[in-house]
Amino acid sequence: MSAPFVIGISGASAQQLAERSLQWLLRGGHSVHVIVSRGAHEVWRAERAIAVPVDPDQQQRFWRDHLDVQSGELVCHRWDDQAAVVASGSVMTRGMVVVPCSMGTVGRLAAGLAGDLLERSADVHLKEGRPLVIAPREMPWNLIHLRNLTTLAEAGARIAPPIPAWYTQPESLDDMIDFLVMRLFDGLGESLTDQNRWQGRRP
Repeated sequence: MSAPFVIGISGASAQQLAERSLQWLLRGGHSVHVIVSRGAHEVWRAERAIAVPVDPDQQQRFWRDHLDVQSGELVCHRWDDQAAVVASGSVMTRGMVVVPCSMGTVGRLAAGLAGDLLERSADVHLKEGRPLVIAPREMPWNLIHLRNLTTLAEAGARIAPPIPAWYTQPESLDDMIDFLVMRLFDGLGESLTDQNRWQGRRP
């Protein structure tokens, strides 16, 4: 199997974007490493009444059942496991997406801090010059947010806020989620699907 994608899920709202990202990657037969931050566990519990297991083996079974997908290769990591393979630059990956990305995570990444595995893995992608897509979830952005995001962009990250498009004429929340996830992975040069992709103005 080819080099894996890394999905980092931080403690911001819009966890559905992370779920759909993981679901599409696995359905496409990809290899995926998942890091759920400590804060993300709390957000899932608070917003969706879902208790995502911390134990990697239990979490893997949870995702398989929750997303109803058995294909692809899935590896889950504890947020505090700094010895995980994705903490090393010598382990090749195809890129990393942090979705959703809290502004706290943005600030720590911009400062070069790596307090957990998600931040360490993102820092590795920056230092190795590999694709890193950040999907920041906050509105409005203050000057500190803007400066931190600019720092990450200058360091090589792609900033892709999950902003829905109305020109695709979405008919449901799922349509919006699909579009946003599709555009996130366009940033990695990976076309996961053409679902809801705009084909131009109809005659």
